[in-house]
Amino acid sequence: MGVIAKRSMYKTRRRLRDVDQVKADLTNPRHLQIFKETKAPEDLPGFGKHYCIECAKWFETDTGLTVHTKGKPHKRRLKQLREGPYTQKEADAAVGLWTDNGKERTKSQEIEMS
Repeated sequence: MGVIAKRSMYKTRRRLRDVDQVKADLTNPRHLQIFKETKAPEDLPGFGKHYCIECAKWFETDTGLTVHTKGKPHKRRLKQLREGPYTQKEADAAVGLWTDNGKERTKSQEIEMS
């Protein structure tokens, strides 16, 4: 196994759910239930009983979950969720792909300019 393949394997192991996916989990309980059904409980920490919805992480014990909810990473994630996911329009604007046609003119303004 090469160095690059091994590094990418570890990065995907730590990959969390995106903000828009978590937002869908919070608004639609069925969405969260479908996600949880894809995971086998015996493969998860604590048999999948202790789950932080906002951070999309499983914990071994209930005390681990409560310590996590008081911590800084959890609070940062809550702030991200309050701000909401990025839209395609924001992504296009970030890379400079937008159209600025100026201020919209009415028919009377166009007649005056001619």
